[in-house]
Amino acid sequence: MAASSTMKLAIGTEMPGFALRDVVSGEIRKADDFSDAKALLVVFLCRHCPYVVHVRPELKRIAEEFEGEGLKVVGISSNDPVSYPDDAPERLAEMVGEWGVRFPILFDETQEVARAYDAACTPDFFLFDGRRRLYYRGRMDDSTPGNGRPVTGADLRAAIRAVLAGEAPPAEQHPSVGCSIKWRK
Repeated sequence: MAASSTMKLAIGTEMPGFALRDVVSGEIRKADDFSDAKALLVVFLCRHCPYVVHVRPELKRIAEEFEGEGLKVVGISSNDPVSYPDDAPERLAEMVGEWGVRFPILFDETQEVARAYDAACTPDFFLFDGRRRLYYRGRMDDSTPGNGRPVTGADLRAAIRAVLAGEAPPAEQHPSVGCSIKWRK
């Protein structure tokens, strides 16, 4: 898989809404369902990407670590399941069980949500403050598959701590790096 990265959505941008099906419950989850969160982390992810597989244990730890402090996490998969059957909703539901995550994984069938966020890769992290303004868009840390650096979640954790403390967004933000989103043809 070729690595891809971008940072198009500007800090301070209002969070694009969504209404997507939860791959486990089948219920439609809307952005407003998370309105009570002090901060909301939206993660574009998938099942098959080695970059996602590389960070998934740390993503689970981060979600659990900050859950009691007001952070909510939602995962969104936008990959074309025809070309990538591992990213079909039923396979994503299996992934939820395998990971043991407590946050919802939603399926973006039309890929409109990924386009609204200017999501480019998996994983792609978007952290919004309590007013649902983009606070951080970037990588989890500087670890990638094969570079030998440990997955610590340092960049993402620092941004989460800062947004929960009411501080200004980090001046330095590094783009996420991962597999490109698999757009429909």
